[in-house]
Formats: sequence, C-alpha cells, structure tokens
Amino acid sequence: MTRNFSRAEIAQGEDGIHTAVWGSYVLQSAFQPIFSLEEGRLSLVAFEALLRPVHGTTAVSPSQFFRQVPAADRFAVETLTRTLHLLNAGKCLDKSATLFVNFDPSQFQDRELADGALRDMLAVLKVADLEPSRIVCEMTEQVSTCEPVLFGFVEALRAEGFRIAVDDYGSGDSDLRRVEQLKPDIVKFDAAWINQMMASGAGMALLKMVVASFSQNGIETVIEGVEEGWQMELAQHAGAPMVQGYLLARPQLALMNFTSFTLSGQGTPRGFDPAIPLSLAQMLPSEWTAARALPGAQRSEGVQLKRSRTFGRRQVMR
Repeated sequence: MTRNFSRAEIAQGEDGIHTAVWGSYVLQSAFQPIFSLEEGRLSLVAFEALLRPVHGTTAVSPSQFFRQVPAADRFAVETLTRTLHLLNAGKCLDKSATLFVNFDPSQFQDRELADGALRDMLAVLKVADLEPSRIVCEMTEQVSTCEPVLFGFVEALRAEGFRIAVDDYGSGDSDLRRVEQLKPDIVKFDAAWINQMMASGAGMALLKMVVASFSQNGIETVIEGVEEGWQMELAQHAGAPMVQGYLLARPQLALMNFTSFTLSGQGTPRGFDPAIPLSLAQMLPSEWTAARALPGAQRSEGVQLKRSRTFGRRQVMR
C-alpha cells in the first residue's frame, strides 16, 4: 500500500520558503539556472528544480536519499518533492521563469494514481500562483513499467498546458524510442554522452546532426554538465540553443532573493541580473577567453581571440 503524503509534510518558514519532512530527513529545494545560447550570448531562461535532503546535520545526495525510500513510498515521496519545488518556485522565482521538474517514468504504474498526481499538481500550482505553461515536466531515464499509464499521463499533462522534456538523452539504447513515444518539446542531453561526442571531430559532427534534426522537428535541446570553458565553445559549435552546468551557475537553495544568485565562472559578475544577457567573453574566465574565442563571441579590450581547430579537451590553437 502506498503511503498517502499530503502538504501536511511541508512547512513554511518565517522567510516564506518551504521545507518538507520525510522520516528523519528534511527536504529542501534548490534551483539551477538554464541559459539560452545564441550568437555568443547567454540569457537566463529557466531553472531546474533539484532536491537537497538533510539527515540530522548532514547533507546527503538525492540518490542516497531515494535509496532509503521503500518502493511502496516512492511515488508519494516524489509527489511530495515536486509539491515542495512548485511552492518554492512560486515564492522565490521571477514570474516569467520557466521551471523544469523531474518525473520518474517507472513510478507511473497505476492510472488512478497518475490521475491523482495531475490533480494534485494543478491544485498546488493554484496555491503557488504558477501557470502550467511555465512548467516543463522532465521525464528521467528510468524505464517505464506500464507504458499505457505513462503515455496517458504525458498526454494529460500536455492537454493542461505543460511542456514535456526527455532527460539524459544518449544514456541508453532506447533514447530514440522515448522521443518518438513521448513527443517532447525539449530534449536534455546526458552529460557523459556529450563529453564523449565532444572528444572527436566525428562525434561533434554527429552531435550537430542530432541537434539540427531535433530542431527541424520543433524540439529544443539542452546541453547539460557544462563545467569547463572548452565545453562552452563546442556547445555553441553544435548549435544547441540551451546550456546548463557548474561553469555557468551551481544549484542554490531556494531563497527569497534568489534572482541575485552568484554565477560560477571566474571573473563572473556577482549580483547577476537575469534580465541582462551576457556575452560569453564576459561569462568565462578572462584567461580562457583571451586564448579561445567562441564563434560569434564578442572581443574585449582589443584582444585578438582565436578559434580552435580540433575538438575535445586537447585543443590545438591556431
């Protein structure tokens, strides 16, 4: 029997931010920015909601936390975490910001539970003053054990105005099938797969082809796991419209002044205003941009920026 969790497990602090409790764990929301990448300029366009569990005084990883959740409770706990993220997004994110929230396809085995999850989420959105059009429902890489229920749930989400994303494309053999079945608006590439593609010219050619093919079919793409400058160069070379990663901004716990978060790159301005697009030359470390230009990136202070002629970590500069 699945335990019935309600919003009673969620409390709002004096600062307006919500936390949840499951057993001996305190659950918090963190948000990581996602940026559009166009002509060498970055603009904040969305956030991904991420879980940050705490056990006693020790922070634990989401994967470690979910390993402690009994299978019978998993669906309810996932619903609880999404509720937490939506309530916090309504409190601390800009009203125009898009929010990505995760769904584990393996948990959608019962049509009645799936219908209830949708009703609950719509009710939470009203409390949080969020529109479904702002929410991207991100289907993770777990394998569905009851595809008719999952497909029906996805279609119901789409009918209510939610957008659909497929996460971790490239991590499994069923990726194309997932895309064909779920018909997502957005595909997020697996970070390990992206690194593999970026390691060679042939891989980059394939990545560009995949990005272009999705674009032709009206599907936007996100390159995740951008942690180094060379990956930003190749992300733009691949034509990906959106990027996400520690180089640009790390996840931060939900705060009432969340829009003043600090970006991660060296030399990156603090108190970043998400309404102002930044050139990649501004975003990346100065010692990197002086040696490696992104195609279309702005030059600064008269420094002649050069392009790399090979792909991957070992780049040869002209």
